[in-house]
Amino acid sequence: MTANRIKHTFRLPPALSSQLADYAGRKRISQAQVVETAIASFLSPDGSERLEAALVRRLDRLSRQADRIAWNIDLSNEALALFVRFWLTNNAPLPDTALAAAQAMGRERYQGFVEALSRRLELGPRLGDELTKDVAGADSISDA
Repeated sequence: MTANRIKHTFRLPPALSSQLADYAGRKRISQAQVVETAIASFLSPDGSERLEAALVRRLDRLSRQADRIAWNIDLSNEALALFVRFWLTNNAPLPDTALAAAQAMGRERYQGFVEALSRRLELGPRLGDELTKDVAGADSISDA
């Protein structure tokens, strides 16, 4: 048995009418069903609150992700800056006679570095995890 229905006549702008027809065609449902569902959702007293809650949850998740990214970037920048300062402070320039041998050794060491970095990125552990453990271990030692 079909529920009683009241007929409504209204006009839509051509662009909106086209969107309605396209959407109903893609979903293989009637345009009346699309309009009925949209109006019910729009008039639902908690519809806007549900949408707002969903948006807030999504924004919170994005905010936490952005915070983690910012922390990782800060960590990377500080680690690189510390390394460069240490390297520049502790490595004297080489004489011309040793330069070729040092460059060859540098290429070999760089290749080893790239391979080690690749393994760490694939298997872990990550620097952030190591630092967290190191700091936690140092805190427990200093508390003793």
